[in-house]
Amino acid sequence: MAEYLSPGVYVEEFESGAKPLEGVSTSTAGFIGLAARGPVSGLPLLITSPADFARAFGSYLSESAFGTYRYLAYAVNQFFMNGGSRCYVMRVAPEDAKAASGGGEVLSVTAKNPGAWGNQIRLSFVPASKAKTQIYEELDGNRYRVKNASAFYPGDVVVFTDGASKQGNTVVSVHDGVIELASALSGDVTDTSLVPSKVIATSEFTLQVAYGTESETYEKASLNPEAPNYVEKLVGRSNLVDLSVVAASSADAPYALIAGSAGGESYSFALAGGSDGSASSLSPADFIGVDEGPGRRTGIQSFIDNDVVSIMAIPGVTDPNVQLSLVAHCESLGSRFAILDLPREATKVQDVLAHRDLFDSSYCALYNPWLQVFDPLDKRNIFIPPSGTIAGVYSRSDSTRGVQKAPANETLRGVVGLDVQYNNGEQDVLNPAGVNLIRAFTGQGIRVWGARTCSSNPIWKYINVRRLFIFLESSIKNGSNWVVFEPNTEQLWARVQRTIDAFLTRVWRDGALAGTSPSEAFYINIGRDTMTQDDIDSGRLICVIGVAPVKPAEFVVFRMTQKTGSE
Repeated sequence: MAEYLSPGVYVEEFESGAKPLEGVSTSTAGFIGLAARGPVSGLPLLITSPADFARAFGSYLSESAFGTYRYLAYAVNQFFMNGGSRCYVMRVAPEDAKAASGGGEVLSVTAKNPGAWGNQIRLSFVPASKAKTQIYEELDGNRYRVKNASAFYPGDVVVFTDGASKQGNTVVSVHDGVIELASALSGDVTDTSLVPSKVIATSEFTLQVAYGTESETYEKASLNPEAPNYVEKLVGRSNLVDLSVVAASSADAPYALIAGSAGGESYSFALAGGSDGSASSLSPADFIGVDEGPGRRTGIQSFIDNDVVSIMAIPGVTDPNVQLSLVAHCESLGSRFAILDLPREATKVQDVLAHRDLFDSSYCALYNPWLQVFDPLDKRNIFIPPSGTIAGVYSRSDSTRGVQKAPANETLRGVVGLDVQYNNGEQDVLNPAGVNLIRAFTGQGIRVWGARTCSSNPIWKYINVRRLFIFLESSIKNGSNWVVFEPNTEQLWARVQRTIDAFLTRVWRDGALAGTSPSEAFYINIGRDTMTQDDIDSGRLICVIGVAPVKPAEFVVFRMTQKTGSE
């Protein structure tokens, strides 16, 4: 309670009405797969365009080297072509993939992540100096009063020059404009003239790291760990390499130590030994990933730390262990939906059904067949798995119509053909089983012609119903954090009910809920009908919400009869 100690007028603000509750995004996709470069552990990277993907993960992989594991780049490109706006990507690398490395006796440099891409990284070194000054007075004990000592640090290698000769040394301490060196300088070193000819300067180098069109420059880097421009600190923010100092105890100039006898006005070297690995060394464990704690997760596990993604796919990977792990991941989080591919060789109805029978979940959907698209790498048409394209269709449908619209009867952009042409009789068998076919219709292009999950529960038969509930549950969860630790009283219950009622009314008006009025579309129960005194004493607030989702008109039936003249 506020204190009122002196007479006056007090104005206080308080909240009494409903809090705005915003709907979460349902169109952000998450992809996992092989790439030419990119991190293999940590957090998935946000990608907003195909060009963004190329910068972070490189270009397309060759079919001869990686076969059916190479489709991540194609899937991401199809995702954006078909209406996707943003996705998160996590790279998987074979166990025998190696990072390129190089350096020498002074520096150890390694490419940021494994892959042959690192062999194209080149490091260039040029001598530099961050500070120089003149010596005003020579003191006892190897100490010298200088004009400006602000940029000198203990451990810095310095060079004194009088125009004719040079002397190397090391800074021991710096205090009040006085620099103490490891050893005394010889000769007359003082110079008080306006334009000095005798100066003492620090010795550093400028490092440039180049890869293709990418370039990083670290100016006036030092081998002195005590200096703020220590090379390890500067290169620590690099997107291309990891660098560490192996040995730098010599008093020689850093550039001379690094370049050695090959040094001149500049020195450079390229990394080597990087390898993409082989497809034969890949296993389901590489895609499933490991959980070694925050920031160190790989594969599917890396998306545990991501609460934005709502659509998941591992393009072209049809191993049951991987796909079942992806479905389990979506089910355990309850906030995302998995799009699954079928093996390309599974074209016959019985083979498709055999793979379909592995799944029973409302958090995933199967699509077949594979799609024919143009390959920019080989300059020819190839067949790719449909998951990336379908994820783009989901995103486009969500943006234009809403998550309540079944992502079906939608055209596929950038697709010129199908691997298999299924007919109505074959779809009569596959559709009830929960396999969504992609079909070509005369004059209508290639379209998604199915909207079913892999669930045996008829309540969760349709994709849009499950994704609508994901949207509602995530939105209410994210928008209700303000309730936690509030007094569990009737006033709070009323505010919660008003907040959710306003949100669901807006969802109903958008056409996501059935009914001619809000009362027919949903109900909200909170209070003594949903909570006992024990619930309240245990700190629980229970709100029961019922909604009537719209269902797609999957079967359109026109019943016709003959009208006679007497009728």
